[in-house]
Amino acid sequence: MNKEILNNLPLIAIITPIAIAFVIGLFKNKYMKLKKIFVIVALLVSVIAVILMIKPVMFNNDTITVWLGNWKPLAGKAFGIALEVDALGIFMALIISIACLLSAIYSLKYMSKDNGLDKYYALFLLLSGSMLGFVFTGDLFNMYVMLEIMTFAAISLTAFRNYKDKSLEAAFKYIVTGSLGSSLILLGTVLLYTETKTLNLAEIIDILRNTSEMSSITILAFSSMMVGYAVKAFMVPCHTWPTDAHMAAPSSISMILSGVMSKTGIYAVIRILFGIFALNDNKYVGYLIIVWGIATMIVGVTMALLQHDFKRLLAFHSVSQIGYIVSAFGVAIICTGKIQDLAMAGALYHMINHAVFKGLLFLCAGAVLYTTGTTDLNSISGLGKKMPFTMTMFLFGAAAISGIPPFNGFASKWIIYESASQGRVEIVTVVAVVVSAMTLASFIKVGHSVFFGPENIGGGQIKEVPFSMKVPMSVLSIGTLVLGLFPRVMMKYILSPVISCILNIDSYINAALNIGTSESIDTTIKISGIYSPGNFFILFIVVLLAIFIFILFNMKYSIDEDKDLSEAYINRGSRKFDVFIGGENEEATKVNSSDLFWPMKHELKGYFKFIENAHNGSVNTYSLWIVTMLIVVTILSFIFL
Repeated sequence: MNKEILNNLPLIAIITPIAIAFVIGLFKNKYMKLKKIFVIVALLVSVIAVILMIKPVMFNNDTITVWLGNWKPLAGKAFGIALEVDALGIFMALIISIACLLSAIYSLKYMSKDNGLDKYYALFLLLSGSMLGFVFTGDLFNMYVMLEIMTFAAISLTAFRNYKDKSLEAAFKYIVTGSLGSSLILLGTVLLYTETKTLNLAEIIDILRNTSEMSSITILAFSSMMVGYAVKAFMVPCHTWPTDAHMAAPSSISMILSGVMSKTGIYAVIRILFGIFALNDNKYVGYLIIVWGIATMIVGVTMALLQHDFKRLLAFHSVSQIGYIVSAFGVAIICTGKIQDLAMAGALYHMINHAVFKGLLFLCAGAVLYTTGTTDLNSISGLGKKMPFTMTMFLFGAAAISGIPPFNGFASKWIIYESASQGRVEIVTVVAVVVSAMTLASFIKVGHSVFFGPENIGGGQIKEVPFSMKVPMSVLSIGTLVLGLFPRVMMKYILSPVISCILNIDSYINAALNIGTSESIDTTIKISGIYSPGNFFILFIVVLLAIFIFILFNMKYSIDEDKDLSEAYINRGSRKFDVFIGGENEEATKVNSSDLFWPMKHELKGYFKFIENAHNGSVNTYSLWIVTMLIVVTILSFIFL
């Protein structure tokens, strides 16, 4: 491909949706059909531009560097703003561009009953373009600018249906906690600038790696940026805003916020740990990241068990799945060689898999909302007969997120299990397997409540969603199978180039500043057969153990005459965070006991009560959590860096 055309592709991918957003805004509510066509075309152009960059960047190990205004560096010093597109950027851009295109197609019919669609599509395009700009830029301050565009577009879309209960409250929580995270990121950016006198990422990396030890300013910059981006990535305890935002926003936007936008925070964390501060061999940081990831997994999945709203439940599962990714990167930091590559492959693989299956599940929730007008799990039941397509799509997504073979969630989770075990960090494997079992239990209950129980709500008025909503759901469901069945292909053609790019930081610096040469790193990843009989035997043992524990819990409380569970259940107090029981009548339920998780919840009542009290809905409390986390990370950073 012509070099000039190749250099224009990143600009085309970013500018096209942003330019069309302004065009849409000029005509207000007029020409809506034409505007929808423009939206789809703009996003399709971005997808094509990203795809055209795959061969030179991923397959040929090239890096596309574009200096805006032709302000090229002199003597290894950057003076202008650069776009630097490497394999990691293309990997992220593929997730972003394809997900945004599918979400826009879904929106055509899903949003047809709403007013102000010119604003919706303009904000949608700004969100899409800013995310692409965020992962393509090679300038630290430009990352912040794109992040702010992204954040305020997402906040506006969260409050788009402002007539709905809690939407403005959710947007307010988002703007407070999101702005706190952005302020920490800006603080870290300023501190790095004072230390290095540059904002170019490659130059910052080059300066810091040639410094004998990290100064106090650099350490403070690290802790500020890590916690700031933890807010964007849903990492506990900075995870509170997305749960309200996902529930209030249109499902087409919830798909983007959960499956895609959270990954921009993870992308920044990768740049911080493996690039800017080069901490990919610091074991103390690695263990910090592992503990952070484990906490995110546990808190996310247990809070999901306590939800009555379909979308809010999915939001907490998003938190939990981010924990898998973070933990795997922690394993990659403390390990070396092929184990490091394997852990990183598991994390990256789960990033794309999470975008696929969580996007599918949010679209299923949107389909339920579109037909019934609610996502309250206590109000709906028995939709499977009326909505067989949506039910099938839900089963695909539920199996994938729960790690059931042959779906994609199993493939990436198994790689994470394997890397943690080989790296002697078995605690990650144990927690990840238990969290997967709890995830499966949660979705069994959702499936029963929404699709398999006795019919409740709407009767003959309920019907399947329109064709334009089925298309994105079908594509994502196929993705759960394809990504699950061909892990070796993903390893060879997608993940290996990205891992090589992350670890070969010399290549990134050289491409931007042209100050040296770099050698390619061999990241050929060998994985044991994911679908081997041995792995299935282990999976079988885990399932049997989970069933055995569940039976023991039930037997314990059914034969203990000293414990009146029915009375305890009735008098348990607030139901706000209680385990949902589904929309069916209690006497007609197909599940033994009105609350499938009551024995477990009773056994762990102290923990569940603590979680319930902690998530009190107060934005002041949630902001305090972020500040507390900043203090903790800062203290640990000064001790170990």
